[in-house]
Amino acid sequence: CHRRINVVLAAGIMPPRILSVSHTMRKQRPDPVEVEEQEERPSKSQLKREMHALQALGETLIAMRPAERARFPLSDDMLRAIEETSRIRSHEGRRRHMQYVGKLIRKEDLTAIQAVFDSIDQEQEQRDHAFHRLEKWRERLIDEGDAAVDLFMAEHPDADRQTLRQLIRNAQREREQGKPPTSSRKLFKHLRETLAL
Repeated sequence: CHRRINVVLAAGIMPPRILSVSHTMRKQRPDPVEVEEQEERPSKSQLKREMHALQALGETLIAMRPAERARFPLSDDMLRAIEETSRIRSHEGRRRHMQYVGKLIRKEDLTAIQAVFDSIDQEQEQRDHAFHRLEKWRERLIDEGDAAVDLFMAEHPDADRQTLRQLIRNAQREREQGKPPTSSRKLFKHLRETLAL
């Protein structure tokens, strides 16, 4: 399951126009600026928070399986940096590399990356909702028996009535005898396969 990272707003990442300010900041003393302009300039703590948020995003992308990562619109440089991470063994080397990954992410399309995270979250919510529906069906089938089977078959005519009734009877027996819910789990698995979830 992915940790949701709102790379645009919640993480406090600045828009690209403002990001460019931090890229061009030199170590030498800056020229005096107007008060209004100074108020727009991000504070050091803000820049630090943004860098940590970008590094956290990098960690999330690195932790993904390649198939999951393939959904994200990442540049070749970013993909190379992600692949290189697995070869770094020292703690200090990894820390420096993550800072580099954080800098690279600034150049990525954060809005498009966020859109993929949103899509993944939505898919997960749909799966969770489907699983809750299955759990309710399982409980109803065990509690109500044949009456619930008829309703289930009306909604899902391709279901195997005989297998369903056998699993329900086994689950009911288990419940009455206070045994572990082995058949209840089998019933859930059967419902899941029937609904192709």
